[in-house]
Amino acid sequence: MVTTAEALIDKTADFIDRLVAGHRPGHGLARPFYHDPEIYRRDMERIFRRHWHCIAHESVVPDVNDFEVFRIDTEQVIVTRAPDGSIHAMLNVCRHRGAEVCTKPKGNARVFVCPYHAWTYGNDGSLRAARLMPKDFRREDHGLKTLHVRVVEGLIFISFAEVPLAFSEVEHLLHATCGQYGWGSAKVAHRESYPVAANWKLAVENYVECYHCGPAHPEYSQTHALEQPLHMIEAMNAAMEQRTCALGIEVGSGNHWQTSREGREAIHAFRYALYEGVESGSEDGRAVAPLMGRFTGFDGGVTSIHLGGTTFLVCYPDHGMIYRFIPKTAESCEMELIWLVDGKAEEGRDYDLAKLTWLWKVTTAEDKAIIEHTARGVQSHYFVPGPIAPMEHNELRYIDWYLDEIGRP
Repeated sequence: MVTTAEALIDKTADFIDRLVAGHRPGHGLARPFYHDPEIYRRDMERIFRRHWHCIAHESVVPDVNDFEVFRIDTEQVIVTRAPDGSIHAMLNVCRHRGAEVCTKPKGNARVFVCPYHAWTYGNDGSLRAARLMPKDFRREDHGLKTLHVRVVEGLIFISFAEVPLAFSEVEHLLHATCGQYGWGSAKVAHRESYPVAANWKLAVENYVECYHCGPAHPEYSQTHALEQPLHMIEAMNAAMEQRTCALGIEVGSGNHWQTSREGREAIHAFRYALYEGVESGSEDGRAVAPLMGRFTGFDGGVTSIHLGGTTFLVCYPDHGMIYRFIPKTAESCEMELIWLVDGKAEEGRDYDLAKLTWLWKVTTAEDKAIIEHTARGVQSHYFVPGPIAPMEHNELRYIDWYLDEIGRP
């Protein structure tokens, strides 16, 4: 006999499946995708708990026993550096009654003691002590829930999945891209979070297309040629690649796109030119930090990497950017920006923090405003998505990927 709850679940699933099947190719997503709580729950199930996410650069936990807590939706993830130098990630949920075992946002600790009943965990998640439990209690069966972790070119990736998507091709591409820019020996210069009153997909869709760059980002558009259609900047892109090769560097993007079918993580990498004479992403186009990695000069280009549904990376020869999209609720999210510089660079001597962060702070504040304008607009019962413009080809790719992800069981 089918219960009322089961019938409601089936009805909800059918509603979402019909929305996916009814999507009009070449157009944006329908209104419910941006506010419906059941769609949000499916997003969490089929995207956030299935895919890999870059959660930080490993320089945020530089020393043994360092830790930091990260929040995604209702989950809290403790990232630690163990005594052997390895990185661990575990859920901040006591295996006894579910209390938070780590009550500080960051710090240094050899163990985490649950404030409720004092169960004590090592910083690798193992249960070290459980007071007054019976003799047949097995500590080894009650460690913190650990997540899969990969550290590639200094980037910490986590996956909530029991069996994570294959990551080897992602590793190869990150070595060929971020590896050329020296991200493995970089450090975090600055981090900043932007709360956004919008569904996470509106924020991501905005990030992946530059059709809006000219109207919405005049500062970015003064230095970055991506604000023009690709066919109009082919000569600039070719000249950029020649300069990169002249430096003895080959950045292995090749406009690469890999879907997450066949059990592999999705990744997309491409390169584009800065305008003539521009060295880096800054207010005046000049360098803002020492050169990184294999770069002995500026090639006037940018390498961009999109990984899964939430991680976006921007590589300049003198600094890097990690862009994280973090879901909070069906109608709110957070964008975290992380600025990277060479690990030996010193603030005040080698770079000015205000100049380093100026462009992407300005650009992200503009993005926050336009995303929230859109979030309020799509709440209208009369909103009907329009056609995707040719310059929004990455958004079209992203929408197709997203629908494929939540449409299959």
